[in-house]
Amino acid sequence: MVLAIDQLEYLKTMIDFSKSKNHESEQIFVINNVTWYEYEDLLNYLGDTAGVKIQYGEENLAIMSPSRRHEIDKKIIGILLECYFLAKKIRFYPLGSTTFKNQGLKKGIEPDQCYCLHTQKELPDLAIEVIVTSGGLNSLEIYQGLGVQEVWFWQKGILQIFVLQDGSYREITKSLLLPDLDLELLVNYLKYDDPFDAVLEFQAKITDT
Repeated sequence: MVLAIDQLEYLKTMIDFSKSKNHESEQIFVINNVTWYEYEDLLNYLGDTAGVKIQYGEENLAIMSPSRRHEIDKKIIGILLECYFLAKKIRFYPLGSTTFKNQGLKKGIEPDQCYCLHTQKELPDLAIEVIVTSGGLNSLEIYQGLGVQEVWFWQKGILQIFVLQDGSYREITKSLLLPDLDLELLVNYLKYDDPFDAVLEFQAKITDT
């Protein structure tokens, strides 16, 4: 069974319309009773369409049109982390918003940023989600099913870190993947109004330590 093209066009039109009206806001559409094959057909249909995120969990589908704030935040988090990796000589593989999915578990997700550390792997070690607008599906449940080791959430100026242990996530105050990273310092520069200054100052700080 596949989604009718006119339904796919309708969903895509809703997203495009919401994005064109106001780049400062986000639109989230949740659709129930979507089969795995419908989910895959939708992924194939959208292809590499920019500005669209899709989550899938147990026949529930969420489509999000990210805001300008969302895109800025995710990019700055990525730049700062990559500065840290380079300064500390941590080998990394940036996977961006790659789609990760598991048909048997009926789960699929596209992180805002994600990385394999030290070696390339099938799944990222670290996934990062920027939350500007609440709603959609429970990302942690999807990541738990897929087996992603560590998930970070950036929301309203607060960074939350969850680590997968014994099959479930628990919140921690310090990254187990990056134990030497000063999270307070990172958060401080994530809150900067000017990304250019934030990156240069953060780079100088971590190089001095």
